[in-house]
Formats: sequence, structure tokens, C-alpha cells
Amino acid sequence: MSKKYNNPPIVEALCEFQFITDQQWDLTIPGLIYAEIKEKFPQRQQQVGIGIRFKPTDNGGVENRVENAPPRIRFFNQDKTMLVQVGPDLLVVNQLKPYKSWNSFKPIILENLNIYRKEAGPRGFKRIGLRYINKINIKSTLVTLKNIKNYLKFHPSVPMDIPQDHLNFILRTEIPCNNGRDLIVLTIGSATPEETGISSIILDLNYVLSQSDSIPIDNVESWLEEAHSSIENFFEACITDKSRKIFEEVEI
Repeated sequence: MSKKYNNPPIVEALCEFQFITDQQWDLTIPGLIYAEIKEKFPQRQQQVGIGIRFKPTDNGGVENRVENAPPRIRFFNQDKTMLVQVGPDLLVVNQLKPYKSWNSFKPIILENLNIYRKEAGPRGFKRIGLRYINKINIKSTLVTLKNIKNYLKFHPSVPMDIPQDHLNFILRTEIPCNNGRDLIVLTIGSATPEETGISSIILDLNYVLSQSDSIPIDNVESWLEEAHSSIENFFEACITDKSRKIFEEVEI
């Protein structure tokens, strides 16, 4: 994030590319990509996809349908702290804990993107998402609106006439950026605690290119820098000094 922390809350960072292409997906592409990345990502795993599609109903409502999604191949590094996922017109690069820095994560994203472009030859980007998932652990056995406010400026609100304790909650908002070309999705929610006496809250920041094919494929690095800078700013705007104390902010 924009400030440095000895104990950063990031549990996963990922960058997802969905591509526009003029040709049918070639099933040999994952194997060609693996041949180029196997020294860094030697472990292979196939994942059968399951997706949820929202479909309008005849009475004007919306129903959720669980459908099979295209399978993807996952390539893990040796200690399974990082993976590359490849599927039809899809590339995802995931960094799990420990997250080191943007300066170490960005080159890995670009390296794997260049390999994908070399083997698959996409024409452009349908969608890009840079996402940071943070877990904030607080010393409390019960999540209440009061203790959420102590750590986050972005939080749920309920009328004072009803109980202020929450067992589980989720709050999501979408904010347009760059005249609507991009979108940042902010989500907070309760999470499974890591130990007794601790409550955990997820703060999820996802910066998305929402207008398909709106940036040239060769200009992705500048978009990534802009996306990361926005995520840093939104993260700092969402947390309080009490959270910074937990993350052990480093004086620069």
C-alpha cells in the first residue's frame, strides 16, 4: 500500500485479464505457456469451472443459475504462494501471503502476460481487474458496529432502534473512475476468525477496466500503475489509525 507496514493485512493480490480475440481457443495453448513458465511454476492442476449467471425472468425479476464455466489450468510455484491461471481468453496471476511489494509483483504480472500474448495472440482486453484482499484481525469475540468503526471508515450502518451486534455482514459499493472507463469495487464483510477471541473483517478492493477494448494492449503497464495507485489511496481512505497500529506502520 502507499504507506509501508511491517504487518500488512494483504492475504491475496491478483490480476485478472479477460481478452478479446479473433480466433477460436486452441487447447494446446496452456501446454505452450507451461513450457515457458515451468521453472518458476512447476506444479500443474486442472480446475473445472463453475459459474453463476444472472438471467432475467418472464415476470421482470432475476434468477441465479449455476452453470459450468470453461476449465482452467493452474500453475503453482514450489511453495504454492503464487499461481498462474490460464483458460480460454483468460489469464490470472495470484500472489498469496506473504505479499512482498508492488515492485516485485508487477514484473511477474507483465512477464506472464507477455508469454500469454506470445502463445495466444489476443487482440485486446475485454476486462482487467487488479484486486487486493485484506484481512483485519481485531481482539473481540463479537463484531459490533462500534468496533468496526474503530478500524474502518467504510462500514455498515443500521438504525439505532435495532441491535448493533452483527454475526455476519457484507457491504459492497461500486465507484466509477476515469470518466467511467474504470470502476473500483469496495467490499467489506465478516470472515472466519483465525483464532479464539479474534474477529476478522475482509476489506476487498478491486479496480476494474469496465469499458471493453478501451486501452491498447501495449499500454497495460500504465493502466496497472494507475490501478495500483488508486487501490492504495482507497485503502488508506478506508482504514483508521487504529488499524495502522495493528499493521505496524513504518515511519518513512
